[in-house]
Amino acid sequence: MKRVMVIGVSAGVGKSSFSRELGKLTGIQVTHLDRLYWKPGWVEAPSEEFSAAQRKIVKKDQWIIEGNYTSTIEIREPLADTVIYLELPMCVCLYRVIKRRIQYHGKTREDLTQGCPEKIDWAFVKFIVTTYSRRKKKMLERMQRYANEGKTVHHLKSSAQIEGFLSTYLKGK
Repeated sequence: MKRVMVIGVSAGVGKSSFSRELGKLTGIQVTHLDRLYWKPGWVEAPSEEFSAAQRKIVKKDQWIIEGNYTSTIEIREPLADTVIYLELPMCVCLYRVIKRRIQYHGKTREDLTQGCPEKIDWAFVKFIVTTYSRRKKKMLERMQRYANEGKTVHHLKSSAQIEGFLSTYLKGK
């Protein structure tokens, strides 16, 4: 496990937290795609800038890249040797998004660019609800393709599985 993509079914599934822990355990630097994508004030980075930043990272011998951003996933996919897919129930993801909004009210999370205080709006909640099932189906197809390509795929579907993966990795060190 040297080049790791951490992706998930939805916002709130725990990609950032999981990646931070995995980075601590492995000593591999974690890149949060939200940090590359969002500029202060929630301004989107130009697509070429966002892509170029990822191309630079994937040239390294080791990396953990966290985030879906399927519009640029073709930059990461060919070089990843391990894919960790987090899939928790939609109600858990929604709860976590709301909890995070309250917890970080007026503050910027560490996986975001400074100047992007936590926010939530109806459009974001609606996006999670209306795309969850479709994204889940597409992600499962993608995981099968990755496995067929010879990548190591970990499909973690509960908090217990996520914690178990991290603790098993820690025990194996």
